[in-house]
Amino acid sequence: MYYQEIIPGERLRPYIRCYYIFESENNVPLEDIVFPGGHMEIIFNLGEGFWQSAVNNVFCTTPPVELWGKITQPLAVRSFGKNRMLGIRFHAHSAAFFLHDDISRFNDQVSDLQAVLGNGVKALHNRLLETPELHKRITLIEAFLLNRLAGKEKQAAGIAIVGRVIEEMNENTTLADQVETIATRHRISSRYLRRLFLQHTGVSPKLYNKINRFQLSLQLVTEKHASLTAITYDCGYFDQSHFIRDFKSFTGFTPSDYTPADYPVSQAIAGK
Repeated sequence: MYYQEIIPGERLRPYIRCYYIFESENNVPLEDIVFPGGHMEIIFNLGEGFWQSAVNNVFCTTPPVELWGKITQPLAVRSFGKNRMLGIRFHAHSAAFFLHDDISRFNDQVSDLQAVLGNGVKALHNRLLETPELHKRITLIEAFLLNRLAGKEKQAAGIAIVGRVIEEMNENTTLADQVETIATRHRISSRYLRRLFLQHTGVSPKLYNKINRFQLSLQLVTEKHASLTAITYDCGYFDQSHFIRDFKSFTGFTPSDYTPADYPVSQAIAGK
C-alpha cells in the first residue's frame, strides 16, 4: 500500500488542501470503515480494481470518478483488485466554489462526479488514463479546477466568512456551543452563519466542530502517547464519558477497543 500527498499550485492552495495518490497492489479483497472527517474529496480511479461503499447496508460499486461528500457517520467500504487512485482533497469549506450545488445533499455518500458536473469530467478522466506522468496529470486536474473556479466572485464573501470561522474552530475546539458569540464577532446572525455552513460545508457549525474535535482525538488515540484523560481535555471535551460517547458514535468503537491496524485505508487517507 502506497500513499503520497502533493501540494497544489499557488493559485489553488486557498481551495485545495492537497492532491494525493493511493495505490494498492494486493488482489485480496480489502474491507475498511471510513470515519467522519472535515473535507470533501474527488477521486479518479485509474487502476484495474474497483471500490464499493455501503448504502443502507448494501454495497454498491462506486463510479470511475467519485465525489465524496462530508462523512458524518462511519461508512463501510471495500475494494477488489489492484487500485490506483488520484484524489483531490478540498479545504473544509471550499468545494462549494466548484460544485454549483447545495453541498449538504452529498453528505454520507459517494456520488458520480460526471452526473454532477457533466461530460467534461469523463473527458478529463480519459485524459488522465492516457497520461502516465504524475506531474502532467496534476497539470490536467489544475486546468480543470481553474476553469471551474472562473466567475465565482459572487460566492466569495459567504465562503470567506465560513473559512474564517473554521480557522477559529481549528484553533480552539471548545467553541462548539458558542455559535452565537462567533456570529456576533463576524457581525452576522447565528441563523445566517448556520445557513452559510450548511450551504458551503454540508453541516452545521456545531457538527463541524464536533467532527473536527473527533478527528483530533482519533489522531491522539492512534498515536497512543497520551492517556484517555489527557486526550479528553486536550481535545476540549467536558469529561471522559462525553469523549468516549462521541468517539463511539463516529467509529462504532470505544477508544480502548479501537485498533488502527484494522483500518489501513482510513489511516492512509486520514483526511476523509
